[in-house]
Amino acid sequence: MWQNTRRGWGLISILLHWLSALAIIGLFILGWWMTGLGYYDPWYNQGPWIHRSIGILLLFATLARLVWRMAQPTPTSHGRRFEILAAHLGHIALYVSVLVVMVSGYLISTANGRGISVFGWFEVPALVYDLPNQASVAGQVHWYGALALMILSAGHVLAALKHHWLDRNDSLVRMLNPVYSRRIE
Repeated sequence: MWQNTRRGWGLISILLHWLSALAIIGLFILGWWMTGLGYYDPWYNQGPWIHRSIGILLLFATLARLVWRMAQPTPTSHGRRFEILAAHLGHIALYVSVLVVMVSGYLISTANGRGISVFGWFEVPALVYDLPNQASVAGQVHWYGALALMILSAGHVLAALKHHWLDRNDSLVRMLNPVYSRRIE
């Protein structure tokens, strides 16, 4: 139930998938909302602190997810060769865009040489700072990377719904229920 099989995703993969999805959507909404905050708004400092903290946790979760994905079998894909290739490339694009957004966010936050406090639990040190225009360049990459991530995520959702409703295969069900694939074995 915890590990992946050739028939379906295990509980760890499912939890990492859905927690990442919630964090990514939440971070995008929070980040967009923060851009409109004025200097005297009570959330002017609190919003970015929460955004950075969740972002760092998401970065760690994404790295753990990649390690877990490499160590576990991948369930058998459904569809024609083109669909399987498109799904594979789409997943790579999602992972790359998540990492680009997270790393650029880190570079924005550490441009001044200070580390990032994660909810006051621990601090991630500033390893790279004082690069020319670091915050500005990383900020542009972060914004456009986040937009690309949202577009890719929307495509991912639409593909999952297409597979479920039009193709009538169990791709979506396998990502929702770790017990499902064990029942059909």
